Amino acid sequence: MEGLNIGDLRIKIPIIQGGMGVAISLSGLASAVANQGGVGVISAVGIGMTERDYIKNFRNANKRALRKEIWKARGLSPGGVIGVNIMYAASDFDDLLEVAIDEKIDVVFISAGLPLKKPDNLPVEVLENSGVKVIPKVSSAKAANFIFKYWNNHYNRVPDAIVIEGPLSGGHLGFKKNDLENPQLKLNELVKETVEVLKPYEEIFNKEIPVIAAGGIYTGKDIYNIMQYGAKGVKMGTRFVPTFECDADEKFKETYVSAKKEDIVMIDSPVGLPGRVVKNKFVEDILKGIKKPVSCPWKCLKTCDYKEVSFCIAQALFNAAQGKMEEGFAFAGTNAYLTEEIISVEEVFNQLKDEHAQQQERLEIKVVM
Repeated sequence: MEGLNIGDLRIKIPIIQGGMGVAISLSGLASAVANQGGVGVISAVGIGMTERDYIKNFRNANKRALRKEIWKARGLSPGGVIGVNIMYAASDFDDLLEVAIDEKIDVVFISAGLPLKKPDNLPVEVLENSGVKVIPKVSSAKAANFIFKYWNNHYNRVPDAIVIEGPLSGGHLGFKKNDLENPQLKLNELVKETVEVLKPYEEIFNKEIPVIAAGGIYTGKDIYNIMQYGAKGVKMGTRFVPTFECDADEKFKETYVSAKKEDIVMIDSPVGLPGRVVKNKFVEDILKGIKKPVSCPWKCLKTCDYKEVSFCIAQALFNAAQGKMEEGFAFAGTNAYLTEEIISVEEVFNQLKDEHAQQQERLEIKVVM
């Protein structure tokens, strides 16, 4: 595999570990991925739930916990590339971004919303001066173009790269349920469209703007194939959950190991988006319309109407991360059922590199013949 360059940031292996919350990808997983030459990503969503005072002091708990996890990751991987995933829809987005900048994180991934507003909650100039790379995550070339056009017009600069995530990913999806079977939404098509959309901005700013593919990428073969459509890197979440270093409880990881294909289902999230999960009793209940107790001491997401929702998504995810699967569920990508065992992050990287090399060799032989 060729390395991934994002501006002056050099990444040895073009694999970015997806930021998974709540408390699934923290310093343990992020540092392990970074030590293998990829980009390890800490999820900032609900990260303060790991602090004892999060109910009474949500904003400060989030800031404190994020800072701690960045410190830990840096200590475990002093030379590695560490990123943070921050949801634009988070009510404390600006606080979390400030921490990431202050701690000189390598990369900030912005998900769950289009980063457009100015000036206070999107300090683009401060980000650029800090050296922090900014990478939005979108679900269409149209959204990518919208962001880049806006940044170009308002800031005279553009993001450093873009993540294009297809409909096979885990967790919240940026698609309507009816669109998920649309053949035009295949990841390879989304990547090709996004590469074309970004070409004018590469010319304007005289720099490469890498497209990073995500959603349903599970093997080294998948990595090789998607790069033939113009992707320069990949983002993978599901593949890194069943690893020793993943920060979730063992019971959470075991849901992947025991899952069958039919266990990977869609739910309606309280935040107004479809979500892909591993089915269990909790999921069966909410699919039947059974309401779960909701107590919201703080509104963590701008789009959540906590007075109307049937369950608290943050609490359900945090419960699951702690191994309380009867009180929550695991987000998972389409291919989570392929998991056979819990292994190390190093073994995952070795498998991916071997599979990538085999696919490359296979196709090169085919061309020669």
